[in-house]
Amino acid sequence: MVNKFRILASVVPILLMLFIPFYAGAQQQVKIKKKDRKRDIEMTTTKGVIVIRLSDSTPLHRDNFIRLVKSDFYDSVLFHRVIQYFMIQAGDPNTKRMVAGTRPGEGDPGYTVPAEFRTSLFHKKGVIAAARTSDDVNPTKASSGSQFYLVQGKVFTDAGLDSVETFRLKGRKIPEAERQVYKTVGGTPHLDQNYTVFGEIISGLEIVDIIAAVPTSGPSGVYKPLEDVRIVHMKLIKRKK
Repeated sequence: MVNKFRILASVVPILLMLFIPFYAGAQQQVKIKKKDRKRDIEMTTTKGVIVIRLSDSTPLHRDNFIRLVKSDFYDSVLFHRVIQYFMIQAGDPNTKRMVAGTRPGEGDPGYTVPAEFRTSLFHKKGVIAAARTSDDVNPTKASSGSQFYLVQGKVFTDAGLDSVETFRLKGRKIPEAERQVYKTVGGTPHLDQNYTVFGEIISGLEIVDIIAAVPTSGPSGVYKPLEDVRIVHMKLIKRKK
């Protein structure tokens, strides 16, 4: 689901590496209040505002994301990998000020988060999930400490879902209730139980479609948008009843 987060071994400038201990230490110092876990996340981007509700079923990812938001970690970060009808990815702190010769998607806060797969959380359109490195270097499927993606996906037919079960899920059956969602709302079912889903968009889903439609560099350039699409700011907001 990633580019650095396809493989860890990549040359990163020494200057950027010096910031990893800072990022990791800063997050641990951020305190989470009980009320923080009952708030939503407002993500202001250069294309519009998205509101996300984190899942209490994935407490490690929920609390980690809250800490990052409260420390302004995501402010000015790029959506560095955008694939229409699939997902939009962000969370690399190095993209705040890209260094010449570096590839986006190489940065993180210097730690990972243990996987929290839940059968109740699947890759329907609009969920937020954690990026990670590939299985060959990450057999436990631990999540990146900061990189995430918002699912756009596509609508599937029964035949398409049957094919996903056979060739991508190695025979694992998609529950009927989830099949109905994939046939109406859409999503990316081949990622289920392989990447941790930890919340979903409750407002601003159309912004995902807008960002997903921007021109990119294509596969040779890791699908980086040709124009900068940034997260301007994230903050905790009171939930609307």
